[in-house]
Amino acid sequence: MSTPARSAPRRKTAEVHSLLEALISKREQEIFEIEQMVERYERRMRLEEQAYRSMSTLRRMLSGKKPDHHLALEYIHYVKKPMERVRLLRLEVANYEEMLLGKVPADLSDLMP
Repeated sequence: MSTPARSAPRRKTAEVHSLLEALISKREQEIFEIEQMVERYERRMRLEEQAYRSMSTLRRMLSGKKPDHHLALEYIHYVKKPMERVRLLRLEVANYEEMLLGKVPADLSDLMP
C-alpha cells in the first residue's frame, strides 16, 4: 500500500520536470524568433540606408527620407520592445531552470499562466 503513495509524488515530480523542459524549449524558441525578426529589421534598415546613400543628389532630393521621428518609432516597435520581451523571457527561462535544478520550489500552479 505504501508503494502507490511513494510513486505519486515521484510521478508528479516527473510531470513537473517534463512541463518545465517543455516551457524552457518553447521560451527559447520564442527568443530565437524575436531575435531573428530584429536582425531582419536591422538588415533591412542597413540596406535601405546604403541604397539611399548610393543615390545621386538629385534622386535623393526627389525620393526623400523618412523623418527621424518615424525612424525612432520604428526602432521602438521593431527593436526596443521585442528586445525587452526577450529580456523578460530569459528571466523566465532562468527561473524555470532554477526550478528544474531544485534551487526554487516548483509547483504546477506557478507554471500555469
